[in-house]
Amino acid sequence: MSTTSKNRLNTFKTASLALSATILLSACGSSQSQQNQPIKIDGSSTVYPITEKIVQQFNAENAKDVDVTANFSGTGGGFKKFCAGETDISNASRPILKNEMETCKQNKISYIELPVAFDALTVVVHPQNTWASDITVEELKRIWEPGAQGKITKWNQVRSSWPDRPLVLFGPGTDSGTFDYFTEAIVGQSGASRTDYTASEDDDILVQGVAANPNALGYFGYAYYDANKDKLKPLGIDNGRGSAVTPSLEAVQGNNYRPLARPLFIYVNAVSAQNNPLMNEFIDFYLQKAPDFVSLVGYIPFEEDDYTKLYRNYHKTKVGTVFGGESEFSMTIDEVLTKFTEW
Repeated sequence: MSTTSKNRLNTFKTASLALSATILLSACGSSQSQQNQPIKIDGSSTVYPITEKIVQQFNAENAKDVDVTANFSGTGGGFKKFCAGETDISNASRPILKNEMETCKQNKISYIELPVAFDALTVVVHPQNTWASDITVEELKRIWEPGAQGKITKWNQVRSSWPDRPLVLFGPGTDSGTFDYFTEAIVGQSGASRTDYTASEDDDILVQGVAANPNALGYFGYAYYDANKDKLKPLGIDNGRGSAVTPSLEAVQGNNYRPLARPLFIYVNAVSAQNNPLMNEFIDFYLQKAPDFVSLVGYIPFEEDDYTKLYRNYHKTKVGTVFGGESEFSMTIDEVLTKFTEW
């Protein structure tokens, strides 16, 4: 472990001891009467690589018996389970929506919203695609809007200088938060999309599809491109300012990758946070390890101090969402974090 990582861990542990003492004093009932309960995690396939790594490390480092499992069914699919009380943590690649908030309310599920990273949602093609290196937001809309179904089927229909070749599309399924975010940011309405494309909530399937077809175009989270750079080619995004920006950590941090830079979240069941000692241990561990694992899987981490502030929000049991049931586009990392620190 590097000196920086050791210092970060020591700082976090100091904060953890102080805040955990407060939680233990204020929790209902004595800590002795509380027993560790299994933690079930589901939701976004975009966030899954982060959570999966952290779950693996957490389970490996704990000598006592722990039961933390992570799966993915898409952000929407995950919220269906979470708001039904079937899971304890929901990974999400967009904020919780109004209808999901209402379902959680009806089922008396309260939640703690925690941003954990930023993503550069990436549009990719096959490496043998020699004609496209960039694409405009307007061209993406022309490809993906519902009216394009059965009509925009060739590359030269998108840009006249591109060849008369089939346009083969791959993208997330309708339970995906990436689908929701992309359609709203690009088409202008969440869920408004053509349906004549290969769809999956499993991003690895989308990767394989684009990597196998020189005429393909697809989109998914940056980490899946980063893990398959030898098989995929990213397109720069021109949002109308006349210059295309390739997705990267620097582009997101510099607030230049718009409108496809977005925050990634976990949602924690607030009752589990209060009553399950294992949940507190796991979230503490998650936020301690997030800077390293977020970078490892290819997303953009926050600063160390930002995770400490989010950690405090968690232990204050701040329930609800700062987004009001809607995604907000073109927000900077600082703007997102300010929402939580001023909450």
